[in-house]
Amino acid sequence: MSDARITSFVNEGLGHTSFLVDLGDGTALVVDPARLPDAQRAEAMRRGLRIAFTADTHTHADYISGSADLVAEVGAEFLAPAAADLQRAYTGLRGGDERVMGAFTLRAVATPGHTPDHLAYLLLEGGDPVALFSGGSLMVGSVGRTDLLGPEQADELARELYRSLQSSVMTLPDTVAVYPTHGAGSFCSAPSGGERTSTIGRERAANPMLAVSDENEFVRRLLGAIGTFPSYFSRLPALNQAGPRHYGQLPGLPALAPEDVESMRAAGAVVIDVRPVEHYADAHIPGSLSIQLRPVFASWLGWLVEPGVPVIFVLDEGQDREDLVRQCLTIGVEDLAGELTGGLEAWVAAGRSTASIAIVGPGELRGTVLDVRQDNEFAAGHVPHAAHVELGALAHAPVPSGPLTTMCGHHERAMTGASILEGRGVGELAVLWDGFGGWTEAGHPVGSDQ
Repeated sequence: MSDARITSFVNEGLGHTSFLVDLGDGTALVVDPARLPDAQRAEAMRRGLRIAFTADTHTHADYISGSADLVAEVGAEFLAPAAADLQRAYTGLRGGDERVMGAFTLRAVATPGHTPDHLAYLLLEGGDPVALFSGGSLMVGSVGRTDLLGPEQADELARELYRSLQSSVMTLPDTVAVYPTHGAGSFCSAPSGGERTSTIGRERAANPMLAVSDENEFVRRLLGAIGTFPSYFSRLPALNQAGPRHYGQLPGLPALAPEDVESMRAAGAVVIDVRPVEHYADAHIPGSLSIQLRPVFASWLGWLVEPGVPVIFVLDEGQDREDLVRQCLTIGVEDLAGELTGGLEAWVAAGRSTASIAIVGPGELRGTVLDVRQDNEFAAGHVPHAAHVELGALAHAPVPSGPLTTMCGHHERAMTGASILEGRGVGELAVLWDGFGGWTEAGHPVGSDQ
């Protein structure tokens, strides 16, 4: 099978990849499509293909599946694990079930572990296995995490994943191509490298989790390697089961005047400032949350904003509104109240007050250093004597009294952290520019927990 028959669509921020498969008869299969799958539809049209099938490997927690959109827009048949118990029309598959698709056969492979309902999909050509869409089971250099349903189920699901991999995946020929849904940047996997696709042979030779031959040791290593995950992961499976709202086209952001913003905030809306952190540092609406618009924007928005809360955005003129809305909808944030028309300049022109947060270099630290990176990042190396609270926990965790200098790997998360602390009433805040990377490049000492 030619690699040209499979097209990958990568969301770098979520570490998610979906796939369009040319089935050789003018039809196509899409595996784990992104919400609003216009890129997949455009590629199919470009290649003269009709999307006849869409398949989800499992009930996703990290994004809203686009399968419902493909059903509504192009009439694709929706395939998914029977155990997903979706509350909408779909064709439920179990391990061993097969469907003829053009010149190929698609076989469902039961691979519980990452989720209890998980299936991988094996593509066969002339009876020979040629490609495995492994979803969240086998990944490049890693495997899927098994704690999404809570710590009480993580051990047994890890054991199921071990057995799935050993009995159903690693028995495949070395030449079979592997196309995982999750990869680098995804909170759904144990730490891995940056490549998105592989082969069974390459994973057999190089994946450290597959080199573990003892089930208990596999469980110990897997559960010891995974960190925290965004809070919205607990909400999306139910949304994917019920079926998301369908948008015929990408919605826009309503225009809001400063007085609209004030009244909506008084009623419970939250203001998200997506401008570059240096612009937020210079001046921002007091109490607004800084989450710079970049590929990982959605993960932090979903982690830090409570579900159902209306969100108002502050942007610079040249920022991509369509990307902003798409990222919001991808993780199920849909109460988009609007955008402050004219940006911060309009806020200032209307006589409203602003706040600022200092940006400092490695030699200008103020008070206690508060590192907001993930636990594994902090353990690998940090500023000596720094305090540590993960960004996702910062809204409610105890923190040192000011003055504080927040830091992360670069500076975006640190500014988000500083904005959270400002909202909590912490005074005398600063952000370390270039974060831990800049600290080490400047030759300053490093502490480590490893």
